[in-house]
Amino acid sequence: MLDRQVAPPVQPLASVTLPAADVFSLPNGARLHVLRNDAQPVVRLQIVFKAGKWYEPAPGISLLTARMLLEGTTTRTARQIADEVAFYGASLECEQGFDRATLTLYCLTRHLPKLLPLIQDVVTAPIFPVPELEQLKTRTIQNVRVERQKTSYLASERFSHNLYGAHYPYGNVFDEQLFSLISQSAVQAYYHTNYALSQADIFICGDIPQEHETLVTELFGQSTPATTASPSTSQALHEPVSGPLQYYVSVTDSIQSSLRIGRLWPTLDHADTHRLQLLVKVLGGYFGSRLMKNIREDKGFTYGIYASISPREHASSFVIGTDVNANSADAAIKEIQYELRVLQHELIPADELQTVKNYMTGKFANELSTVFEQCDKYKSIVFFGLPANYYATFIEQVNQTSAEQLLSLAQHYLSPEKMLEVIAGPKL
Repeated sequence: MLDRQVAPPVQPLASVTLPAADVFSLPNGARLHVLRNDAQPVVRLQIVFKAGKWYEPAPGISLLTARMLLEGTTTRTARQIADEVAFYGASLECEQGFDRATLTLYCLTRHLPKLLPLIQDVVTAPIFPVPELEQLKTRTIQNVRVERQKTSYLASERFSHNLYGAHYPYGNVFDEQLFSLISQSAVQAYYHTNYALSQADIFICGDIPQEHETLVTELFGQSTPATTASPSTSQALHEPVSGPLQYYVSVTDSIQSSLRIGRLWPTLDHADTHRLQLLVKVLGGYFGSRLMKNIREDKGFTYGIYASISPREHASSFVIGTDVNANSADAAIKEIQYELRVLQHELIPADELQTVKNYMTGKFANELSTVFEQCDKYKSIVFFGLPANYYATFIEQVNQTSAEQLLSLAQHYLSPEKMLEVIAGPKL
């Protein structure tokens, strides 16, 4: 008889294998990546360009170009694009990140052939109309003004600026005046340089009949924008130059202070990358972490605190973030430093370490439950230049990591004296 008072046994996750992608070089030079899964009649198409913040000649231009891509083409207005997408119950957006810009379409498999000509039109024939461009600039400036009333935004903005330096693409701070001066011709020039299909990676995943794959090849393997110059890589000559270790952003009328504490971090191809993720999880990567137990549960300084790694293609960072009552800011920082030093001087108990390992491996397996999530992991392998078995070895390395190894890593990477600290709030 089943005893419901006894928890079921926990079986350790032995291994996880990502499905293999079929990769094709299209006639124009683009790469097509295909991951098939017919469990549901849905498909996701993503066209990824080297058009993120890293490549922009002026701060903000990559954001404007990505957002303006859906604002009209030579044959369709923005309203017509939106109506056509909505008619088929699909979703279409273009987002810019630190390294890449991605045009993403979700739709039912049977509607893909009808939507592909629209996607081709959006990618190859945008017109960047001036009225819509000016409206977008105005909305963006207004949104940033609203965000800059929040201590959390100010702390994160200044932390990135101080961590990478003013001249590093990841450290650029939004400049309202310069942003407002970006012209239509500048956006068009950036588009022609950075949105060439010949330089794109195209990912299609889900229920993909062969005839749909053939149509993607025909439409996106031949068509390219008028200019196919290589994206600017002049920014790659810069190296991150971190600023002052302590910095205060004064927000006089706030009763809250936001803290950001961290440092530059090894990139994903580092030999200890999986062990470092485990170390950060112990510190502040889940609800039962040490920072949560101390800062939230014991001291009551905050509703939440986290420690995380932000991997990017050219530099990565580690950050601890929380929002506290302004009167508790100094005490919270001291407790954070205390937890860092404990990890540097004491072995993590076996039961705690096993709990975190179980959490990480279980969460990782859950993140592979759909073909879209599997494709996201595969994209990381492609763009970060990781070995093909990167995720296959994740479970093995996490499970085999010892407390002694984590102690050594903490001594090397978690010294409070080497962390940047940014506080945004009132000076008391």
